[in-house]
Amino acid sequence: MCNSGCTTEVVHRTMSGMSDGFALVDLDLAYLAQFVGLTVAERVQQALAKSGHPKLRYSHGFVVQHLVDAERSIGALAERMEVTQQAASKMVAELERLGYVERMPGADHRVRTVRLSSKGREAVERTRRIRARLDARIERALGARRHAQVKEALMEVLKLLGGAEAIHRRRVRAPR
Repeated sequence: MCNSGCTTEVVHRTMSGMSDGFALVDLDLAYLAQFVGLTVAERVQQALAKSGHPKLRYSHGFVVQHLVDAERSIGALAERMEVTQQAASKMVAELERLGYVERMPGADHRVRTVRLSSKGREAVERTRRIRARLDARIERALGARRHAQVKEALMEVLKLLGGAEAIHRRRVRAPR
């Protein structure tokens, strides 16, 4: 009979056969979670590229998250992203060239606002569908119960480390 440690042991034995002897079991939880996230992000990027968004990058999501629910000025984007207005403007200019955002006159005509274009909104919806398919694939592989347990554990860790509020408020910072 196999207990919950058997999967870890199988992974350890399998990965130990690699030339450098590295084992996944030697990674701490944070690295494992980070590498899962990076792998999912890579799969999302590949699927987006195949579906007509080859130049949309992971880093663009740190701008887009602030435009999903409202248009914003460059100053407001910079503040929310915790970057300079120059850095925010540069990122917006790139997304504008790619057709994912558009600048509009603001209520105060001296300040222009930025919003997602129809192409940008479509990319957000497509990304959500791709991520949902990946999550369903993971759930099929793990089973519904284990999938729910892993998700619950990761949410607990995120809350414990203080990261849940940034997600809730759409204030996830780009890695520095």
